Amino acid sequence: MTADLVHPKPRRRGRIRLLAGAACALALAVAGMTLPGAAQAESDRTVSSNTTGTHNGYYFSFWKDSGNASMTLRADGRYSSSWSNSTNNWVGGKGWATGSRRTVSYSGSYNPSGNSYLALYGWTRNPLIEYYVVENFGTYNPSTGATRMGSVTTDGSTYDIYRTQRVNQPSIDGTATFYQYWSVRQQKRSSGTITTANHFDAWARAGLNLGSSWAYQIMATEGYQSSGSSDITVSEGGTTNPTNPTTPPTGGSNCTATLSAGQQFGDRFNLNVAVSGTTNWTVTLNLNGGQTLQNSWNASVTGTSGAITARPNGSGNNFGVTIMANGNWTWPTITCRAG
Repeated sequence: MTADLVHPKPRRRGRIRLLAGAACALALAVAGMTLPGAAQAESDRTVSSNTTGTHNGYYFSFWKDSGNASMTLRADGRYSSSWSNSTNNWVGGKGWATGSRRTVSYSGSYNPSGNSYLALYGWTRNPLIEYYVVENFGTYNPSTGATRMGSVTTDGSTYDIYRTQRVNQPSIDGTATFYQYWSVRQQKRSSGTITTANHFDAWARAGLNLGSSWAYQIMATEGYQSSGSSDITVSEGGTTNPTNPTTPPTGGSNCTATLSAGQQFGDRFNLNVAVSGTTNWTVTLNLNGGQTLQNSWNASVTGTSGAITARPNGSGNNFGVTIMANGNWTWPTITCRAG
């Protein structure tokens, strides 16, 4: 997000500038950081100046540009923070030195007064990407003015997907031009589970591909010219909530049908179907509760809800469907038979 995107005042550095600046200042420490094999019990530790490290088995990062902000590192993945209006920009949190498609659980309290964010935050390289899964925010929605790329429903809410670009701005690799990917939760919360793979896959379906090399990934609290406090505990694992589970090929009589993701919109999603093993086939898609067929192509499809069937129409063995989600984003099951 650009500076005027987050706070449209000319002198505003912006949310994106904030975290990018923090990342730049701490890049060398992040690059060399690894987690210990087993966490050692460490006493509480309060930090109020720019630093990174490990504490009780978790990676942590703290950055501010000025003012009164501090973060206390507590047992396991817990940290607490407080900041006052004297603070311009600050961000900090606990997590992991290397990001991944992990399931992240977090809980606690988050009490902002003004502009603030609670988000899973990280970076990748090759390409250089800054990403956010925003769970809660204060008086300003960080997606304001960004390019909307779709949505994903997972972990009990719909998240709006956005992309922004930073041109010649600070990053973990110095001044660079890079994209930022955002999932912003419509129903704010301060505790829950984040199935990161669902966000990453939804971004990829929208053409937003993360890099091949992961930098850090933290559950961050941030404040800009505001005041507030947080007390957050983060851990890995939890109950996953796959929005689009992988559908394995299913078949019989040498007929196999495989689903893959197409474009997703705010109220519907596309699926591509590839059939192999025969040119004379009948594919059945079992839509889930509430879902209806809106459109199809490259096949003769009958039915609009429940079990719908598709047969060849002379356009080959690949076809597609558009499904109205009606709040249910789980992919249908699929079967294929020859004839």
